[in-house]
Amino acid sequence: MSTENEGTAAPTPPAAPSAPPVPVAASTPGPAAPGTPASQDAPAPAEAPAQGAEHTQQLPPTPSAPPAAPPAYGHEQPPAVQPTAPAYGHEQPPAAQPAPPAGTAYGAEAWPPPPPAAPAYGAGSGQGGGAWGVPLTADGAPQPKPKGRGGLVAAVLVAALLAGGVGGGVGYWAAQRDHGGFGSTTISAPSTPKDLKRDAGSVAGLAAAALPSVVTIEASAGDGEGGTGTGFVYDEQGHILTNNHVVASAANGGKLTATFSDGKKYEAEVMGRAQGYDVAVIKLKNPPAGLKPLPLGDSDKVAVGDPTIAIGAPFGLSNTVTTGIVSAKNRPVASGDGSGGKNSYMSALQTDASINPGNSGGPLIDGRGAVIGINSAIQSAGSGGFGGGQAGSIGLGFAIPINQAKNVAESLIKTGKPVYPVISVSVDLQAKSDGAKISEQGAPANELVDPNGPAGKAGLKPGDIITEFGGKQVDSGPTLISLIWTYKPGDTVKLTYLRGGKPTTVDITLGSRVGDK
Repeated sequence: MSTENEGTAAPTPPAAPSAPPVPVAASTPGPAAPGTPASQDAPAPAEAPAQGAEHTQQLPPTPSAPPAAPPAYGHEQPPAVQPTAPAYGHEQPPAAQPAPPAGTAYGAEAWPPPPPAAPAYGAGSGQGGGAWGVPLTADGAPQPKPKGRGGLVAAVLVAALLAGGVGGGVGYWAAQRDHGGFGSTTISAPSTPKDLKRDAGSVAGLAAAALPSVVTIEASAGDGEGGTGTGFVYDEQGHILTNNHVVASAANGGKLTATFSDGKKYEAEVMGRAQGYDVAVIKLKNPPAGLKPLPLGDSDKVAVGDPTIAIGAPFGLSNTVTTGIVSAKNRPVASGDGSGGKNSYMSALQTDASINPGNSGGPLIDGRGAVIGINSAIQSAGSGGFGGGQAGSIGLGFAIPINQAKNVAESLIKTGKPVYPVISVSVDLQAKSDGAKISEQGAPANELVDPNGPAGKAGLKPGDIITEFGGKQVDSGPTLISLIWTYKPGDTVKLTYLRGGKPTTVDITLGSRVGDK
């Protein structure tokens, strides 16, 4: 896969070299400026007595009692005598009826007996409740029967009025208590804690721990060319690990500075660069005391789906934190700067954490806060957009596995030069084959396959197609180079190749090459 350093498109690979090609560093571009109601019913009139019924005997009418005063608001008026329901399962005997006057036939229609005395509210018939039957009016006439559920509705209305009176009384009492200094009925929410702490294992916790060890790198050449990238503290001596293309412009007499998250800036110098790996080490000229190197993880044990956090300065926006997951492992990537120079090769960790120009060289950390890779390249859908015409993240970012970067860094710190493992063959990077084809043209056979090199000693020849390396499938020349560079010189690896369609597997002990060509 061909991708981009800092958002620029990768060029078409150059013609096959006699050894794995090495990229030319690309500068990191600088930042770009970002662009935007209730009604009350009147009482119903009393119903007129039913007509058409003749009385056997007429008695003088009893004067009507004056109407009772209406109840005070919030006080219930004793209702007319209502029968009290007997206890469940016990039948209540009916109340005794008064005997009719002599000479009057029992049961005559509309015979009005003298009005009985109204019992006190709640008084019973000796059975715990009011007398059964219909109560009479003061003039001896039966009270009109309520229609339907009118009695029940009236009772409900009285209860509602009582409840309303009680509720209003309680509210008034509470208000009086409040104004009287007895306290407030308002319930307040608890106050927010002064210190809102976050778990050390949360994204916020991991970012807070890592940010003090991440720097924003500004590199510039003598002619003013330069850019911005990222790096992180590698050791207490002040070594900073980053990408080669971040610092390449300042490698020969240019200016290099590293700014920490607290804003403190330090001058730095390049200790060593590896163009092929796209790894570089710089050193602070006057490192402060108490530097905290970021812990390094094991990129070989990373699993697809593991959480990731990328820290960097995309488009110059320092101390930016983005999150994602490991999307893939061992992704063969040939990254370039679009200048026509040589590519860098990596068997990369792919992540969907947002990575943009300026993130290069920054750490990709796992869910424990350990560095598992160095953010180095992105795949872009096209140019344009924010950042001075540069392409941005579409969720396809690539990082150099930290296990490989660590080996390179140690070599650069010790000798200032990179060391590459090789098999000493020239690979045709433009061949259309299911594998990495050893070149057949462009140079003498002994230059295409060094007879004294690892591949030559194992019997490989020009035209052979390498299909597996170290148990992993090889589908192209860049894939082969990416896989070779995950090992160290002196490692013995199994290699499978095709010759005339017949597969052969051999053991190869890797050689070495010091420096970039």
